[in-house]
Amino acid sequence: MTLAILYKLLAIVLAVALGWIAGRMRWLGDERKGEDPARTLSASAFYIFIPALLFRTTARIDFAALQWGTMFAFFVPMVSLLVGVYVWQRVAQRGPELPPAGPSVRALTASFGNTVQVGIPLAAALFGEVGLGIHVTIVSLHALVLLMIITMLVELDLAREHARSGGAPQRLASTLANTARNTLIHPVVLPVLAGILWNALSLPLPPVVDEVLQLLGTAVVPLCLVLIGLSLAYYGVGGRVRAAVTLTLIKLVVAPVLVLGVAHWGFGLQGLPLAVVVMMAAMPIGSNPLIFSQRYETLQAETTAAIVFSTLGFVLTAPMWLSMLAWLSPFAPGSG
Repeated sequence: MTLAILYKLLAIVLAVALGWIAGRMRWLGDERKGEDPARTLSASAFYIFIPALLFRTTARIDFAALQWGTMFAFFVPMVSLLVGVYVWQRVAQRGPELPPAGPSVRALTASFGNTVQVGIPLAAALFGEVGLGIHVTIVSLHALVLLMIITMLVELDLAREHARSGGAPQRLASTLANTARNTLIHPVVLPVLAGILWNALSLPLPPVVDEVLQLLGTAVVPLCLVLIGLSLAYYGVGGRVRAAVTLTLIKLVVAPVLVLGVAHWGFGLQGLPLAVVVMMAAMPIGSNPLIFSQRYETLQAETTAAIVFSTLGFVLTAPMWLSMLAWLSPFAPGSG
């Protein structure tokens, strides 16, 4: 673990602490008066800043230059983990204690890593320009793939719950139609599809529009970090420590194990590409799961605790994974 990475983690912790202080001091509002600044910040991120970032990213991706073998080596196990945790929660956690959106929130929390605030500095410091290029290539599709899949799953669950609570049974075709509509007209999915269409038409982004989108996109990271601290102050951990620790262990241990096995023995990756994808899977939980939980008003305290626990735990698990990779398939910055 280099000093640069430790400083980055410290900066993240301090930004979260600032949000916590703001929440404890009620600088942004008092929930006892019916105010909810955490939800307001979450809504602004979900409806304004994140859509701007996603649209600009997809509109500018060079799909022809993507390293598809490496991409599949990362996304196959990570999507499998996402769906696996979702199915596990759907089967094993039935009952009134888990809301309809609960399985999806936990699945995203267990699989969505902090690939930007922590991941980019780590890749730059440890893997050099070549490794950073691989990392950024995967980052360009990371949120798009995981968020689109989990959005479809949660909307399907909500449609089924709505049909059950409405009394009259709803036809499968109607349920699927409602799910498709809610999935497409969604602040995450819609800008992605719009960006892909813009990209496919080879349309340039007008300079003013690009500047606005870039400006809005840069607000995502600090806003989300402050939101984590606010949520921790307002919601606490809500007695969900055990669940948060479980999600943390899945993200810091299970996820990199899956990616290591699939990438190395399934796709034949070794050296620098293998190190990049494994360390990307080993990242602590990112802030997007909290935005997602706020959107569906489900397990906010648990998700917040898991983000904090995983960020602190990463200080211990990162050196372990780097040592294992150096033993299994030695890498050097700029090598492939």
